[in-house]
Amino acid sequence: MRKFKTESKKLLDLMINSIYTNKEIFLRELISNASDAVDKLNFKSLTNDAMHVEQDDLAIRVSFDRDARTITVSDNGIGMTADELEKNLGTIAHSGSQEFKTENAEHQGDAVDIIGQFGVGFYSAFMVAKRVQVVSRAYGEDEAHVWESDGLEGYTIEPGERAGHGTDVILTLRDNEPAKPTQPGEPAEPGENYDRYLSEWALKDLITRYSNYVRYPIQMMVTKSRQKPKPEDAGDDYQPEYEDYQELETINSMTPIWKKRADDVSQEDYNEFYKSTFHDFEDPARAISFHAEGTLEYDALLFVPGRAPFDLYSKDYEKGLALYSSNVMIMEKCADLLPDYYNFVRGVVDSEDVSLNISRETLQHDRQLHAIARRIEKKITSELEAMRDEDREAYETFFENFGRGLKFGIYNSYGAKASELADLLLFWSAKEQKLVTLAEYAKAMPEGQKAIYYAAGDDRERLSKMPVVTGVLARGYDVLLCTQDVDEFTFQAMREYVAKDMPKVYDDEAAREAAAKAVADGAEPELEDRHLELKNVATGDLDLASEDEKKQAEEATKEHEALFDAMKEALGDKVEKVSVSSRLVGEDASPACITTEGPLSLEMEKVLKRGPEGDIEGLPKTQRVLELNAQHPVFQKLVAAQEAGETDKIGLYAGLLYDQALLVEGILPEDPVAFATSVCALM
Repeated sequence: MRKFKTESKKLLDLMINSIYTNKEIFLRELISNASDAVDKLNFKSLTNDAMHVEQDDLAIRVSFDRDARTITVSDNGIGMTADELEKNLGTIAHSGSQEFKTENAEHQGDAVDIIGQFGVGFYSAFMVAKRVQVVSRAYGEDEAHVWESDGLEGYTIEPGERAGHGTDVILTLRDNEPAKPTQPGEPAEPGENYDRYLSEWALKDLITRYSNYVRYPIQMMVTKSRQKPKPEDAGDDYQPEYEDYQELETINSMTPIWKKRADDVSQEDYNEFYKSTFHDFEDPARAISFHAEGTLEYDALLFVPGRAPFDLYSKDYEKGLALYSSNVMIMEKCADLLPDYYNFVRGVVDSEDVSLNISRETLQHDRQLHAIARRIEKKITSELEAMRDEDREAYETFFENFGRGLKFGIYNSYGAKASELADLLLFWSAKEQKLVTLAEYAKAMPEGQKAIYYAAGDDRERLSKMPVVTGVLARGYDVLLCTQDVDEFTFQAMREYVAKDMPKVYDDEAAREAAAKAVADGAEPELEDRHLELKNVATGDLDLASEDEKKQAEEATKEHEALFDAMKEALGDKVEKVSVSSRLVGEDASPACITTEGPLSLEMEKVLKRGPEGDIEGLPKTQRVLELNAQHPVFQKLVAAQEAGETDKIGLYAGLLYDQALLVEGILPEDPVAFATSVCALM
């Protein structure tokens, strides 16, 4: 027996037990080695006229023997001599494939696609095999040789027999492991079942999952069923009989759809690939295919699903794109290729340039991954913008499915992603009665509007009837009706929206007139980027009142200061203050409304209370303000009660108005019984 070169026992033990995390990739590695062997022969035949190789005959064969507990991977590639077996398999971490690539780097071009890099993939066989035989005959040689090892101390190389050039790798699987005991009182963990690889279905699954796009046919004898011929003397009650038979079948599809020319792939082809690969029954909403060149060269095929997966917003959902290198799958879901707000995107990235780690399960250089991820993110964004502009109906369906994630992306980044995502958002316009973008809202604003107004709640119909909304609409300004719990948090993270290419606002009348004259004379209007504050119509001072309205409110506040103090005293710490409203104007408007001061609105308070920590003591509370409509008949009743010294009536009215305003906001009064009693007393 020959000893492994290098510190064989330690290195081989590391190979088998530490480098690979998933035992089933052994087949991927062996098929990749077989593909390299076929590639080498193919390349030499293209550069050497004396070698005659039929391209259509080049293939890889996978078979198994359940009784002998063996799996065999065969190829009709270039094969190995005894010296090459010694050099390539006797020295761990020596890569014959990498050496071949280096020697022929100037000539190989697209005709060869060598996969191997490290010379360690072969030894992954020992994760599942207790003995490995390699029977190989080099092209042009008459004699074959057999390399054999148990993966412990060393190996043997003996003369052998093989009908033609190529290599057979024969794995004798390990014995199944018994169940492993765990903690006392807990059930034992099942041991490794190596028999699971000894089935047609299991091997086909591993081939299609990891090696489906290897460029040469991977063939297996598969069992099929067919109807036997009907006997000539069969009677009327004859029942068809069936028989099983074996047929050689190519398991892999070889040519990846993402490497085909766009002109050669139809939308139906993309749809079928998407549905079969990602197990969806609906066509994708968008297919995105592109090829990137430069420092990193790669192909990407991405899909925007037509519907949201049922578990999209659950903690168990896994994002990520399938990562391939040289058509071999490295990672089924590479999460680093997608930002969280595009977690719904599915697809494939294939690059020969990424630096893989020794197990080919992850990447060595994160910067490569980040560069690909940035390009993919920009491509997804541009495709979504195109869908928004070219097919609004499809985009609105998309946004209904995935818009929450885009909003959360802004909130979760503390507004840092607002410049990239804000223009993808849609909100319901109370004025237009349809979904609009923030840019569309800004374009439709009347002259002089300096903010984007929105209202947050859980129901669009109720929001549209709220006094704080109708008051803003009555002044000619639109209000965005936000009904998702993340909406207001998103707007607070954004703080403002930069509306691009807006008509320039001039500070003085002379400049405005000069600009108007220039446009009338045929000049292009001057444009500017305008920073618009995002304002909740139920919080703070909207600054919408005219100078006369402001003056009237100040005078009413001063004149009825005693009334407001009495109402504040009756309501206690329920409100910060009672004041005259600049939002509610006219007898037809509501008599009162609840607004808030500070960053926390009523809707945000409701969302926080519904959360997992909603019942924790010390949760932030809103600073509520009871605003009164000084032009409403109810206000005159309050003034009359104050002048008559009817303190109890003022307390009753204050409580009723406060609870009524809460009900309009969709919030139950703190004491419904007291509210009902007050209504009865008033009646």
